[in-house]
This record gives sequence, C-alpha cells and structure tokens, in this order.
Amino acid sequence: MKKLKRLFYPKTIAVIGASDNPEKVGGILMNKLENFKGKVIPINPKHLSIKQKKAYPSVLEYKERINLAIIVTPSNTINLILKECVKKKIKNIIIITAGFSEVGNKKQEEEIISTAKKYKLNILGPNCFGIANPEINLDTTFSESTPKKGDIAFISQSGALWSYISDLDVGFSKFASLGNMSDIDFTDLIKYLNKDKKTKKIICYIEKLKNGRRFIEICKKSKKEIFVIKAGKTKQGEKAAISHTGSLATNYRIYSDAFKQAKVKQISSLTKALGINLPNVEIPKGDTAIITNAGGAGTLISDFIESKNPETIKEINDILGTATAKDYENELKKEKYKKYKNIIVALTPQSMSQPELTAKIILESHLKKKIIAFFLGDKSIKNAKEILEKNKIKCYTRI
Repeated sequence: MKKLKRLFYPKTIAVIGASDNPEKVGGILMNKLENFKGKVIPINPKHLSIKQKKAYPSVLEYKERINLAIIVTPSNTINLILKECVKKKIKNIIIITAGFSEVGNKKQEEEIISTAKKYKLNILGPNCFGIANPEINLDTTFSESTPKKGDIAFISQSGALWSYISDLDVGFSKFASLGNMSDIDFTDLIKYLNKDKKTKKIICYIEKLKNGRRFIEICKKSKKEIFVIKAGKTKQGEKAAISHTGSLATNYRIYSDAFKQAKVKQISSLTKALGINLPNVEIPKGDTAIITNAGGAGTLISDFIESKNPETIKEINDILGTATAKDYENELKKEKYKKYKNIIVALTPQSMSQPELTAKIILESHLKKKIIAFFLGDKSIKNAKEILEKNKIKCYTRI
C-alpha cells in the first residue's frame, strides 16, 4: 500500500525548475506556495536566490530532509532528476511537466514507471496539475482561486477542471490531478482518502482506469460517498479524452457496469455532485465546434450536448491551460470556423487565463453571432460573464 501522507502533508517542498518569472510555471508555483506553512526550497542551477529564498542547483545540495519534490523542468531532464530524488531519499514526487504518452512519447513515460517501481516512489503525473490541501494552505496548482476548507475531495484526470470548481463557493479537503497516471492512480488515492478524517465525500473525474478490478474492490470497501463522472461517453468526448491524457477510453458501458459493481454514484455533472443546481442550457443545433483551454471541460461540454443532441459536436480544439486572450483571438481567426453554425468558447480560470479580455475578443470577433460561451467558475469569471451577457452573448458558468 502506498503511504501518501507526506504527499498531502509535507513539511519541506522542493520546486525543481523554480523561477522568479510570474509567467513561467516555476514562478506560478512559487507564488502559489507563498501561503504554505512549511518550507519551500527553490531548485534552479541558474539562480542564487528566488523569491528571497536561497536557491540550490540540485536537491542533492540541500542538506536537510525534503518530503515532496515538484518537477516543472523539460521532459528530457526528468529521468536524471528522478535519480537525484532517489539519492536524496525523496519518496513523493509531482511531475507537472507534459510531453509524454499524451503526445506519443511513451518511452520516457515507461522510464518514469520503471524508476517508480524500482525505488518504490510515489509519483503523481506526469502531465498533471498538482495537488491542494486547504487545511495547511498547500496549493501547487495553476487555478486562479484557492478554495476554502471543507470535506469534499476531488480526484481528477483533468487538472483544469479544478480551476473551475475551486472557483465556486465550496469547501474542499483535498485535490489531486492524476495526469497520465504513470504511478499513483484513482485506487491509491481513494484508499488514502477512505482513512482521511477531513474527507466525507469523494468526487472522481475519470478518463480511464488502470485496474478496474482493484478500483471496484477498494470502492466497495469505502464507507464514504463516492461520485464518479466518466468522460468520453460520446465519439467526440472519447477523442478529446485520448488526446488529453493519452487515455484510450474503453467502451462506456463497460465502465458503467464497473461503477455499478463498485457501488459508486454515476453523475453527468460535476456541479450537481457539489450540491449546486445546473442552469438550463440551451442545446445548440447544427454543426458545432468547441475551443477550450481545458481538455476535461471540452470533453464534459461535448458529452453533455451530444447526450441531448447526437452528432452536433464536430471538433474540439484544446488550446491548453496556458492560453491567453490572444490565443483565443488567433484561434477564432482560423478559416475552418466559418463552416460551423455554432462555436462554443470554453474557458476555465487558470493562472494564465484572461476572462475579461477573452470576453472582449469574442465581442470583436466576426464570428460573434455564432458564439456560445462556457466561462466556468464564479468569482474569477463574474465580470467576463457580465460583459458577454450585456452584449447578448449566452454565457454558461456551470457544467
């Protein structure tokens, strides 16, 4: 059994690839960790100090114990860094870096899997969004909002969905983004959360399971309420799931049967699982394209619309969590969107997102009469929603 306490309750965190630049992932993480109650150690061989903290060229140069390492360096550096973590006896590692099986780079991901097994490491990721534990002000994600303390745990293969639900007025006990699941998977986390006194309800956003039988066994034993939302019910949703985390989604009916055996509650809306009513969404008719900065959000929107009006969604274009208003502008200028009757512009409030500027880009677009907005969240998208609705563009904030 994996011992994950220090993953969620570290005393010392090393940020490998730390930066002073607020636009870099390493800079965003350093900013997000300013409220963390423990020690934060920046690791970067090009800097003597970062955020007024002494920086180290490697974890091996820091003399005291490190409980958790967060890696944000390029994919070709990961294996060497993992070996340094092994020498330093760091067991818990989060790999934020993308560029592995989700883009066909299976070889490097297999190296990570091999290292994790050989040295009994707890690796979250790669291609993940980090974790959050509001109890100790721990937030290693790129969401715009940091949630209040509560008793709901959220485990997700789409990290960006956290940037949506953490923006709502709901309290959370824990969050973990699984990414490609090279090591830690849903079952490991459910097993841990079953014993977590702060958690009463567990919500899972699933694109694939590594071991269905083990998942069923662990869920059956759980005394806590478990809700599951399965992505990829429809053709386009399945395609989006595959490109998102390299998840080859198995037949939805097989998953549905497994969830019944596991005695978990299947849901079609994250919002409903949080006890929030879903607004009436006017379902688009005719060929529709989705532009999104969150693969998981695009998949859920597609599944929701296709369940009401099959074969409506023709393509989903994920412009990634780093997308700014300019990226949305460039995407909307592409010739291919002229052929569609509707264009859904979806946005989750991540650190790089610019909701208000993106709303203005929509208003300036020559395609604005075709656009339906899904700006998911609450606090961070309030002004953008007002801008859009004032100009008679539909804007939905829940899915």
